[in-house]
Amino acid sequence: MSKRTEQMSSVLHRAAQSVINDGLADPRLEGTMITVTRVKVTDDMQTAVFSVSVLPEKKQKLAWYALRDASRHVRRQAAELVSIHRVPEFVFKLDTSLKKQAAVLEAIAKAKAETALADAGTALEQPPADDTPSTAHSTPPSETAPGDDDT
Repeated sequence: MSKRTEQMSSVLHRAAQSVINDGLADPRLEGTMITVTRVKVTDDMQTAVFSVSVLPEKKQKLAWYALRDASRHVRRQAAELVSIHRVPEFVFKLDTSLKKQAAVLEAIAKAKAETALADAGTALEQPPADDTPSTAHSTPPSETAPGDDDT
């Protein structure tokens, strides 16, 4: 990816996210949160592929259809926000990598919890080790300092 396509991706990412955040008047998008996670502009600068994450998950497909249908509108609104001579075609695709990351993090948390539970279980079965040195408590020093007499 050349520096020019990277710059174009960054500019289009911000512009498209702004247009989507300002709201599209499509009832299929009500109650959804759409995040543009990645933008890839082709080397010929003709097409920009937007990876989007949609929450809640049960509305992903419906939101994708709405974005696909509104792609020309989003492109036109984004073009007004940026100063690019020719704005590439916008193509939206669902990004499921966040879902996969969440599943991996959940599995890791579950494994940690199971390990902690197993460690706690073995600690309860074993008697405490008696190899810690006992600390003898000495008598506290007198409360009067030497030379402090009440006489």
